[in-house]
Amino acid sequence: MTLASTKGPPKFAAFPRGLSSIASSVAVLAMFLIFASWLLVLHPIGTTVREYFYGDDRKLVLPASTFDQSADKDLDYNDKNSSSGSKLALPVFSSNSSSVVDNNENPQVSSISSVTKDSLPSESNVELPTIPKESVDSKNNEMLEKPVEHSEPSSKAEENKVDTSSSASRNTSEIHSVDSSCDLYDGKWFYDPQGPLYTYKSCPVITQMQNCQGNGRPDKEYENWRWKPSQCDLPRFNAKKFLELMRGKTLAFVGDSVARNQMESMLCLLWQVEVPKNRGNRRMQRWYFKSTSVMIVRMWSSWLVHQTSENFDFAPEGVAKLHLDVPDNSFMEFIPSFDVIVISSGHWFAKQSVYILSNEIVGGQLWWPDPSRPMKVNNIEAFGVSVETILSAILAHPNYTGLTILRSFSPDHYEGGAWNTGGSCTGKVKPLATGELVENGFTDIMHKKQVMGFGRAIEKGIGKSKLRLMDVTKVFGYRHDGHPGPYRSPDPNKITKRGPDGKPPPQDCLHWCMPGPVDTWNELVLETIRREFEGDPKFSS
Repeated sequence: MTLASTKGPPKFAAFPRGLSSIASSVAVLAMFLIFASWLLVLHPIGTTVREYFYGDDRKLVLPASTFDQSADKDLDYNDKNSSSGSKLALPVFSSNSSSVVDNNENPQVSSISSVTKDSLPSESNVELPTIPKESVDSKNNEMLEKPVEHSEPSSKAEENKVDTSSSASRNTSEIHSVDSSCDLYDGKWFYDPQGPLYTYKSCPVITQMQNCQGNGRPDKEYENWRWKPSQCDLPRFNAKKFLELMRGKTLAFVGDSVARNQMESMLCLLWQVEVPKNRGNRRMQRWYFKSTSVMIVRMWSSWLVHQTSENFDFAPEGVAKLHLDVPDNSFMEFIPSFDVIVISSGHWFAKQSVYILSNEIVGGQLWWPDPSRPMKVNNIEAFGVSVETILSAILAHPNYTGLTILRSFSPDHYEGGAWNTGGSCTGKVKPLATGELVENGFTDIMHKKQVMGFGRAIEKGIGKSKLRLMDVTKVFGYRHDGHPGPYRSPDPNKITKRGPDGKPPPQDCLHWCMPGPVDTWNELVLETIRREFEGDPKFSS
């Protein structure tokens, strides 16, 4: 008997074959659905759409294109007779009181013997940071190059010396709560044999002029000194702690090239745990840390107040006009999108400019055409007014409820003259000891005016945001060893020693080596943020 007979009505004969086809189709469809679900888990549609519109891709944008030089619109110029106090009836300063001149993104790049407005290159001519041969993959960054260890100074720390005792560094590397009532700015520098948290090889975003080791600086001890408050410990920077505190938030650095110096330090510290994505544009630099949706922003503002170059009254076109009572709207329009702002300024007030208050010219720096006409405001007073103006505007902004940190005036260390008259910091290899600090009249009075402006803004502040002072001026007055000095480029033929006539080579004693003392600024930023954010429900979301 044949069971599979083909006889009978056609529809019954075809039935087994149709059932088999349907079963096969169902199996294929099930496999497709399983595969598609797996793909969606790995690559959500929402993420793909967001990446398409906001540039949140998985490709690392290398830093060679990071620093859009056109973003810093201000020209890098210094008049050959530039000083911070010349031609003005100012207080008597120390011998290096006129040395604080910030050359935008190019510190002291031209020959000291011949400095003109046109001889200094603009930021567009700065050598861009390059990617080191070592991979910048975050996994590879876990194994950082160990810094050369230095033994602690052989002599015991005396009362009038920098503290190098092991007790000073006890528990400073541990992450723990710091007493919020502790004064962070009263303390000592101590030698930490652990060294920095990154090297010039593990951070690809260091501006070449601050890449001291990459430029051949022979000593490294300046990288190992850390700040120890007298009444508490300041923990080493913890990148994961920072990213968690700032989850979903934006931190903006606003100011001049020294603010850029601090921003790059922050990036280097964070880079060791996560490689960020470059999402910057012509108006601002932006780095995005995807794991916690944290954005680090940098915006250029030379004076923090409104600046124009057109003719104004008897001031001709081309000279910078500063409206001291009007904030710089080039960044003020963005502050509602910021959660923390670290703001700083000061060094550009040594540059040529005209000061305007209530639409009246009241003074100028390196510009005053009529000696018979009395000036009402000099550059130091102008700085104080500008600080009050910008901080008051931030506090009064109806749509900004974040935290603003004013980083105080950063001291320079040109000894024996100004930046263009033979001032030098060459050969400084460790911090000044307690009692050795040399007062700088210009730095002191700029700091005083800044703090006064801060106080006046606090007095009339009526907004919902918070304002804190990060008072680093005296603390960093001890760190004459932390500047690039003559090691501003990788040129193997650069001059690094004094000439036969004793004249020092061109050097930068204003900006800070990276890694170096500037990293302490961001330890202080982290501690300030921790004090404000932990336990505050407004910042917890």
